[in-house]
Amino acid sequence: MRKKLFDQLVESVKEMKEIQAGARKPARVTRAEDLLGAGTPDVAALRRQFQLSQAKFAALLGISVDTLQNWEQGRRSPEGPARVLLRVAAAHPEALLSVTLKAPKRRAG
Repeated sequence: MRKKLFDQLVESVKEMKEIQAGARKPARVTRAEDLLGAGTPDVAALRRQFQLSQAKFAALLGISVDTLQNWEQGRRSPEGPARVLLRVAAAHPEALLSVTLKAPKRRAG
């Protein structure tokens, strides 16, 4: 098994050298700027699209109203999971609404 893995690694290095020399086209190209450069949607415009108040939109996203206001007014920018959630909300609003509408109700304990 080790020989097989080693041979695959050697073949991969040979392919890399051919690509760098221009003798071969890469099978795929992944650039960090393509992955990271996808911008954050305009939060205020997105909220208006959902036709929700700041308080209701913040609750939908699971964030504080202060955080939402900071995003809308450009004092801060969404990062990490919040940024991804906003992209999903912009591209597929029905997905965000469907998971929040199906959220389990809390029981009084």
